[in-house]
Amino acid sequence: MKDNDEPLTAKAMTLSSARRQFMFNKTSGASAFLTDAPILWQNALINFLYIMYFAVEKKAFLWYNTCIYVIKDRESLVFSDIFFLYVFLPLFLICYFAARNTKLKNAVLIVFSLFFYAWGEPVWVGLLIFSSVFDFLNGRFIDKHKDEKIAVLGVIVSCAVNLSILGVFKYSGMIVDGINTLLSLSLPVPDFHLPIGISFYTFQSITYVVDVYRKKARAQKNYFGYLLYLSMFFQLVAGPIVRYNTVSREIENRSVKIHEFSDGITRLIFGLGKKVLIANSMGQLATQFLTFDTAPTSVLAAWSGVILYSLQIYYDFSGYSDMAIGLGLMCGFHFPENFEHPYISASATEFWRRWHISLGTFFRDYMYIPLGGNRKHQLLNIAIVWFCTGLWHGASWNFIMWGLYFGVLLVIEKTFLLKVLEKAPKIIGHIYLLIAVIFGWMIFYFTDTSKMGACFGAMFGRNGLAATDLLTESQLKGSLWLIIAAIIICMPVYKGISAFGEKLAKKSAASFTLVSAVKILFLAFILFASTVSLVGDTYNPFLYFRF
Repeated sequence: MKDNDEPLTAKAMTLSSARRQFMFNKTSGASAFLTDAPILWQNALINFLYIMYFAVEKKAFLWYNTCIYVIKDRESLVFSDIFFLYVFLPLFLICYFAARNTKLKNAVLIVFSLFFYAWGEPVWVGLLIFSSVFDFLNGRFIDKHKDEKIAVLGVIVSCAVNLSILGVFKYSGMIVDGINTLLSLSLPVPDFHLPIGISFYTFQSITYVVDVYRKKARAQKNYFGYLLYLSMFFQLVAGPIVRYNTVSREIENRSVKIHEFSDGITRLIFGLGKKVLIANSMGQLATQFLTFDTAPTSVLAAWSGVILYSLQIYYDFSGYSDMAIGLGLMCGFHFPENFEHPYISASATEFWRRWHISLGTFFRDYMYIPLGGNRKHQLLNIAIVWFCTGLWHGASWNFIMWGLYFGVLLVIEKTFLLKVLEKAPKIIGHIYLLIAVIFGWMIFYFTDTSKMGACFGAMFGRNGLAATDLLTESQLKGSLWLIIAAIIICMPVYKGISAFGEKLAKKSAASFTLVSAVKILFLAFILFASTVSLVGDTYNPFLYFRF
């Protein structure tokens, strides 16, 4: 270390100590921001000084002590990450818009996408590239023999290879463990690390090959065009699942309009706020209520935990989808919507038209309809699709139970319940759906079936405790306004506010200026609050990364 680094180290330790003290005293992310705003302004200043001091000294991302904080031991890069928001994204946008034509823009996007993917797991870039080369060649083979029976061989081989790779990494441990249990063997259980995004880009590869075979998409003649489609960092690791014909023209030629770039920034920041300010806060509380490791849980804690997890998973995943769609708009791509306020649904059938739309339409178009759809063996087809839907989410029996649970609900609705709900007041359907979804997320949450049973029992008072407890009441009161806001935002409130703002902005120049200023200030507040929460909090999971 150089002599002139000594005072730098001392100052760093002072700032680092202040930051650690902040983290120690900090309560749940966004709720703390709302309840302790004056303190957090001071804490935010300390944290920004901590980062900016090293940036000025040109050591922000190189000095080993700071590097641990900035890159978090090289975990996978996510959108809700300080490094992504304030280093990766600005650098990408500068390079992207400096490129003079679409080909150069595509090259920039490929390089940054592969860097994004390699950030935490460089070894799996090779697997992604193998998948892109394999299915690019398969697409060319199918296109070459498109009017011959042999073309179907390309589809079969592609599906077999892609699903086999996914199966080895995702399900081999579960399969071997099941064989050991069933046959009383002691075979070594594989423990492969799941490459991030493999479930998503595997499905995108399948849609491409099948659509080329069905003549719904033209085969890509340029390998780098296909690599761009498969590796685009916007939606690479957690969707939405984008079909090739949705973006094929934009891969070849696209432009970025100012209003779409603005809409993209808005969508990105809103998604960030949903993820960081709401999902993370809901998740921290839910985790506390749903431990089931020590003392028995009260009825209030069990119900609160499952409801808060229901909010967390919605805001976590829809927030990521919003950010992906926003980033796409900023670069001239138009991705499909993935969520349409699912919690306002009045049946499970409607819920699954609104939740993870790109996955639902994938299973509908590439499995349910080919199996026969509504024409023959409808109930069996539903059961198969929902078994696969559950299995897609993870190699654990609770995911299969969750898939079959919704499969049974949909079969019951198809058989008679939908007709009953249509005749009943709408509120009955809403209540039924919310209760059904809450129990569904309880199954989804617990990979340990014994804890799942304990939670189910606690929800109905089988622990013999009082219905409530002081600790749970205190924790809920501390985050009450945030929970209420989370419930309200589940409804299409923003659409109404946005429509009102647009109508008001058209009245006069002054109205337009006022609406624009309010919008900018609101977005700035969300970005600042999210940054404060990210700098001072270590709880920042993305739930769908593990799928």
